Amino acid sequence: MTAPDVQGVPETATSPVLAGRLAMRIREAAVGRLTLRDGHGKAQQFAGDTPGPHAEVLLHRRRAIRRMMLGGDIGLLEAYMDGDWDTPDLAAVLTWGVRNEQSLGAALQASFVLRQLNRLLHRRRANTRRGSRRNIAAHYDLGNAFYRLWLDPTMTYSCGIYPEAQTTLAQAQLEKYEHMLALLRLEPEQHLLEIGSGWGGFAIYAAQRTGCRVTSITLSREQLAEAQARAEAAGVADRVQFVYRDYRDEAGTYDRIVSIEMFEAVGEQFWGAYFSRLRRCLRPGGWAALQVITIDEASFPAYRQGTDFIQRYIFPGGMLPSPSAFAEAAAAAGLRTGERHFYGPHYDRTLGDWDRAIIAHAEALTALGLDDRFQRMWRAYLAYCQAGFRTGRLDLMQTVLTAP
Repeated sequence: MTAPDVQGVPETATSPVLAGRLAMRIREAAVGRLTLRDGHGKAQQFAGDTPGPHAEVLLHRRRAIRRMMLGGDIGLLEAYMDGDWDTPDLAAVLTWGVRNEQSLGAALQASFVLRQLNRLLHRRRANTRRGSRRNIAAHYDLGNAFYRLWLDPTMTYSCGIYPEAQTTLAQAQLEKYEHMLALLRLEPEQHLLEIGSGWGGFAIYAAQRTGCRVTSITLSREQLAEAQARAEAAGVADRVQFVYRDYRDEAGTYDRIVSIEMFEAVGEQFWGAYFSRLRRCLRPGGWAALQVITIDEASFPAYRQGTDFIQRYIFPGGMLPSPSAFAEAAAAAGLRTGERHFYGPHYDRTLGDWDRAIIAHAEALTALGLDDRFQRMWRAYLAYCQAGFRTGRLDLMQTVLTAP
């Protein structure tokens, strides 16, 4: 196999050595197919022996190869954000990469210097009280108008559950709400604490469906204002209170606690504080229901020592647990992990629905001041997650925590 042919591709910063190293790695890829097109549309095919995803890459600038070889997966996606390469199916490209990770090896790993720099940046954005406010604002305070364009009408920014092929995104989110209510088993006289309000969708739904009272806490000013307005419009403001508060400062006691994809933003350094606060806030006989994105056990040791694209660009300070790490951290705070359900394939579908909505509203996003690079970054984030769920690297867990 020859090095990838980049004739007709502008910019000469990529050395033949780098291109040759990449070709050697691609040649060893055993799963699926890769089609690499140059600036003139000339294509090279690389096929493995095992069926898998078909990845297609159009190389616009030679520097994309250098950026990947030096920056690993982060460099690859930075090159995509800057338009150095393109593809009709970004999730397929990233899935192909994950499935061939062993063969591609160092091509997906940043240089030592860049790994240390990314790790330092990640650590500097730890979720202390001040850091959490800053990190949450960086992601969720992009503006409600932005999220309203591509989320469903419930403004739910977490995995839906699709019972049927024809289930819509909005229906899937309500189905997810029902699953969480089944775990919580709420009664009208009970008081529910929600850690992480989102835009108020679940808190409002829980109050409407069960008659319970809800206190929901958030660190996003944008989400807080929207959630309060939505509670008023839904006629449940007398039973649903949204509060700007760090979970570490919550001092109330509750019959039930719910948290839907907020744990990922806690950070491993603060897992103990999070679970200890849950236990302190639960009344005797109460329990908590959580929805959490997890990373597989085999990948967790290397993941916890590095920094990935999501941590670098999307969720500063974030950290996914493996299922066992989650259970161990909860146990250390005196909480027992009860029933668990996993819905990873449903997240692949949820992400796909979001991505199609992003594409459909490209002009409206531009009108909001969110340029092409931002939109490509966001699509890279969604596709990066899709690859994780498609390959089983990531999963979606719903679980119950109880105090012995």
